[in-house]
Amino acid sequence: MKYLHILMLCFVIDILYSQQVPDLEFAPEITNKYEGVIYVDHAHNNFHRIDNRFKPFANVLKKAGYSVKAFENPFTEKNLKDVKVLVISNALSANSKSPFVTPTESAFTNKEIQNIKNWVAQGGALFLIADHMPFAGASKKLGDAFGFTFYDSFLFDKRNRGIFDYTEEENELGVHEVINGDDKSEKITSIRTFTGQAFKIPNKATSILKTNENLVVFLPDTMWRFSEKTKRFPAKNMSQGAVMKFKKGKVAVFGEAAMFTAQLAGKNKFKVGMNAPEASQNYKLLLNIIAWLTK
Repeated sequence: MKYLHILMLCFVIDILYSQQVPDLEFAPEITNKYEGVIYVDHAHNNFHRIDNRFKPFANVLKKAGYSVKAFENPFTEKNLKDVKVLVISNALSANSKSPFVTPTESAFTNKEIQNIKNWVAQGGALFLIADHMPFAGASKKLGDAFGFTFYDSFLFDKRNRGIFDYTEEENELGVHEVINGDDKSEKITSIRTFTGQAFKIPNKATSILKTNENLVVFLPDTMWRFSEKTKRFPAKNMSQGAVMKFKKGKVAVFGEAAMFTAQLAGKNKFKVGMNAPEASQNYKLLLNIIAWLTK
């Protein structure tokens, strides 16, 4: 019965997410101003692009002073040469199509992964977002290149819910400048995420969103399909968001994408993302991450 409940819950979530439209009225007050060019990957069958589901992501950054551009080319040494900050959100291989079943094909060629790794090592800043299955699986090899272990999975709590609040009060937020900010107005005390995946981080990384044994990693064979036989394990000592310096560059890795956008879902226009009342500090985290990457 418990896993039937998960199946029904996921069915509802799947319908809501499939009917999402960007909330173009979301416009938080931003007093601090920044500068720089942020490129967002559009070349890898991305579920989130700045001309659709990630438009609120781009709008927040533009309001803060950044220039936001689509990156529409393969990851070659030449194409990456003049890029300072690159955002990759929920990439998929060109062959991906529903129903999504394991194993998930990599969204990137081995050569592209090596080019990204070299680019970061030489001073590039990568913001990698890989959500629940199949997005986690599609970015697994890229995560591996930097020492992050992705699971092609879903993250739920013990009540089978997929919405999580990470708070300073519960010691679930990491100690880092992307949480503390540069001044009091940028300080973060609570972040909400919406399902996604949890992953293991390398020793040199700092976990920003710390998961624990009260969260469970589910490993279904098919997207949104669960049963009593579905493999699972506690998410103890894992992370849903982490940052790390890598040689001359920087990497920010997060296992959930909706937290960085603003969507209206379903007929009732349910708010999912930065526009949700419980996620009022999420846009600050986005700004703090980008500010850290651009420094």
